[in-house]
Amino acid sequence: MSADVAFLFLGETLLIPHLYPVVEALRAAAPDLRVDCWVATSMHEALLGEWLGPAPGLRIRRAPGFRDLGDWPAGRNPPLPAKLPLLARLAPRLWRTRVVVSAEQTSLWIPALLPVPSRYVNILHGAGSMMNRDDRRRKAARLTIVAAERERAALAAHGVDPAAIAVTGYIKAGFDRRQGAALRFAADRPKLLYAPHWQRHRSSWWDWGAAAVEAIVASGRFNLIFAPHQRLVETAPDVRDVAAALAGRGDVHVDLDSFAMVDGSYTAAADLYLGDTSSQVVEYLMRPRPCVFLDPRGVAWAGDPSYDMWRAGEVVTERAALLPALDRAGARHGDYLAAQRAFAAESLGDTSGAAPARAAAAVLAVLRG
Repeated sequence: MSADVAFLFLGETLLIPHLYPVVEALRAAAPDLRVDCWVATSMHEALLGEWLGPAPGLRIRRAPGFRDLGDWPAGRNPPLPAKLPLLARLAPRLWRTRVVVSAEQTSLWIPALLPVPSRYVNILHGAGSMMNRDDRRRKAARLTIVAAERERAALAAHGVDPAAIAVTGYIKAGFDRRQGAALRFAADRPKLLYAPHWQRHRSSWWDWGAAAVEAIVASGRFNLIFAPHQRLVETAPDVRDVAAALAGRGDVHVDLDSFAMVDGSYTAAADLYLGDTSSQVVEYLMRPRPCVFLDPRGVAWAGDPSYDMWRAGEVVTERAALLPALDRAGARHGDYLAAQRAFAAESLGDTSGAAPARAAAAVLAVLRG
């Protein structure tokens, strides 16, 4: 039996909250559709199986190169099979599927390189202003789903047909499978989330990360949530050493692996955000709160739309200025409140939870031609 719609769960766990709500919304809107969910690992398989349960017309299918990880913890980011060989072997199996939906770009190599009959729908999982829009694969999708009009305009400026872009609002805002995080601190202090980006040229970690963590902990003024982008440990292995040195402290919560890193738990729990260019700040600003940004390289960012998030808080260019900036962030929050609200609205669009239903309707429109 060939599927009407296939969803590709082939990447990191961070993609799941951007894709899974559309599966649920599509099943609710069109329960008679035949839907396949292709998974890359047993972790994906177990998670989706628990959430979806048995249902007529729904199959959870193992992609070529599927990895059985045994008793791998639910939601922990798994080791993935090599993506391009997987896609090369998966492409023929998707041939008769009418619509294929993904939340990452790599899967778009299939329609970019092959004359496939399937129509590919891509959900942009990032949020914010710093995003690669030039990739040729962007134009290979029959439809691209974005959160806000700002992103439609940005993609159109890079050659994507505006008619092939649907604005739905922020899909992850409708994700209702959040596991939550067990935050237990020894004292009642402001909860500070430090979330550096995983790419070196966009991140504060390599220049100031360990020193920033040390200064925050030594100050005794905050409860630190250290939950960076889950891919940071791939590019900066020393992160695990820093995390190990913090183990057992009553004023630090470290998370490098769990699903809470990507399901919105920490951005919801924090009182104060410290970051650089990570898109986590956009989710955090769904409920405006104080922010501080680290700029160790002195970027000439004013007027550069890639750094629009830095309008939402004080930008620190000297390491010694970090703690003073954190100390005054609450008192100065009013100075940035309007910019925070504007940036969140421009980047996320509607965050009411209605976006998955709109995205499902867009997928149905592609399916119906």
